Amino acid sequence: MNARLDIHTVPLCHVIKGETVHGADLEFGPSNARFTTPRLDLDRLVWLRAEPGPAFDTPLAEIMDILVATGAWLKADPKGWVAEALEFTVKTSPLPRDVLERSYASLSRLFSRRSMEFQVQQELGGADVLDSWREIDTPAGRHVRIRAFPPRLIHIIAGNAPGVAAMTIVRGALTKGVHLIKIPSNDLFTATAILRGLAEVAPGHPLSRSFSAAYWRGGDESVEGRLFLPQFFDKLVAWGGESTIRTAQKYIGPGFELVSFDPKTSISMLGHEIFSSPSLLADAAERASIDATLMNQQACVSSRIQFVEGSIDEVDRYCEVLQPRLGLQRETASAIGRPVAGDLRDEVDALRDMEPYYRVWGKCDGSGLVIRSEAPVDFQPDGKMVNVVPVKRLEDAVRYVNIATQTIGVFPQERKLILRNALAAAGAQRVVTLGGAGTMEAGLPHDGFLPLSRFVRWVNDE
Repeated sequence: MNARLDIHTVPLCHVIKGETVHGADLEFGPSNARFTTPRLDLDRLVWLRAEPGPAFDTPLAEIMDILVATGAWLKADPKGWVAEALEFTVKTSPLPRDVLERSYASLSRLFSRRSMEFQVQQELGGADVLDSWREIDTPAGRHVRIRAFPPRLIHIIAGNAPGVAAMTIVRGALTKGVHLIKIPSNDLFTATAILRGLAEVAPGHPLSRSFSAAYWRGGDESVEGRLFLPQFFDKLVAWGGESTIRTAQKYIGPGFELVSFDPKTSISMLGHEIFSSPSLLADAAERASIDATLMNQQACVSSRIQFVEGSIDEVDRYCEVLQPRLGLQRETASAIGRPVAGDLRDEVDALRDMEPYYRVWGKCDGSGLVIRSEAPVDFQPDGKMVNVVPVKRLEDAVRYVNIATQTIGVFPQERKLILRNALAAAGAQRVVTLGGAGTMEAGLPHDGFLPLSRFVRWVNDE
């Protein structure tokens, strides 16, 4: 590698069917975060339908054994590849080093056998339907069999948290299919580090040969137009913003289905009870700040708008308590995030001059900023920014909920029982006690559906 690449770029390898592919044939990225990749061999990125996938008939118990061993390998990092991936990620990711370090340190938790068994039981009803044909007696007296048949999937994963790559690999392995992961530009190295570990734990094993991970520029028709086809794959599993999902949709047709983790936002709802004592107010603000700063507000579960039941004076008191807590270091957040971007900074500065209709606490330096407004602002809060909206009744905030609202944190938790049906009817997919937005657990519905059930192909033998 020449001196220019040593200084300005980082090398990204591909993993193709369990084999690591190195090369610096292509160069991508902005001027401050350039990276190189091997040249793509599209023929190697597909599994022909004439043959079953490598792990189609591998017992699930054996797959879980390998995944557990992979989690242990990631934690021990005997080759130093996880540490190397972290260092490269620090150079190219929008997240700060301390958040990435803690995220990488927790990757092995996602390879827990107990978690995997829970996922299979809750989402598929048990391992029998993956390992063989489940026998069912129908109301008509017929004896039939069904199987959750291994799928052929392309994954366009999100890069806003390293755990997404790990979660995708675990789900893919549990469903025994073949999987091509498109590496995201904002998390270039996590997926390949995990797959290299998998290949070290089980070299040449059918499970290792069932995964590939490669980078190409999203929307590149010369690549996607040749790969996103039903003769190679059953489904496209897409995470991301509106542009990513819309690009994915244009390839969907008969025999090629979209499983979409749509772009989502999350909110909080705080009842008037928080003003009954200073300690309860402080507790509520602490919980709300945890939910607002997840992955420095880059995660879809991060609360950006908070509806607070109370008078303007009460809500302003809450804002004063909330703002300094946004600047605390947490497991999933740094004390100081990225400064608010220029255009958004101009919007905020304009609001400072519009009291009493708006009021602003904090600075645009990434340490946390709160905007109180009579209705939600017409821009997307970002950069550890929270928009607080006073309401007379929490029920009044339901009208702001829609199908793009993923997680809603409610406090006190007793108010969930009153609100959850109305929130679900409005489109929300997840209601939690305030402070629990980040505790998304595999095996529960995700974005309104059970992923393992959607990943597989359900086949009948009648």
